[in-house]
Amino acid sequence: MKIWFDMDGTLVDLYGVEGWLDMLHNEDTTPYAEAKPLVSFARLAKALHKAQRNGIEIGIISWTSKNGSKDYNNRVRETKVAYLRKHLPSVEFDYINIVEYGYCKANFCGSMSEILFDDEERNRKEWTGKAFTEKEIFETIASLTL
Repeated sequence: MKIWFDMDGTLVDLYGVEGWLDMLHNEDTTPYAEAKPLVSFARLAKALHKAQRNGIEIGIISWTSKNGSKDYNNRVRETKVAYLRKHLPSVEFDYINIVEYGYCKANFCGSMSEILFDDEERNRKEWTGKAFTEKEIFETIASLTL
């Protein structure tokens, strides 16, 4: 079994960074580095450790910036990976996929039992496994690791 997480709007409050859209248009990675967590990362780390001890693989599927240049999107990837390492240092993700904006995340779903947490309704609808919003992270993981 695998659990996948989106970052922006799900784990990370990118849209809460003042001036985030202008910065992205100017190919500035600052919002990706400075965004605040949307969930308790300490609590999330504990839940993910327990899930992994129960044989569940953990992954990230997050988009780069819309209309970003190749160079900028490479910097976005690096910044997002650094963000995860900084804020969730004890979590060893099995997969980190930072893909082009708009890429169909359902392409990563290998079975009906895989779970996606994503704020984007389109991604949840396209997912062939089970999909939830960020508001359901902790209760869903807890139900899998009883």
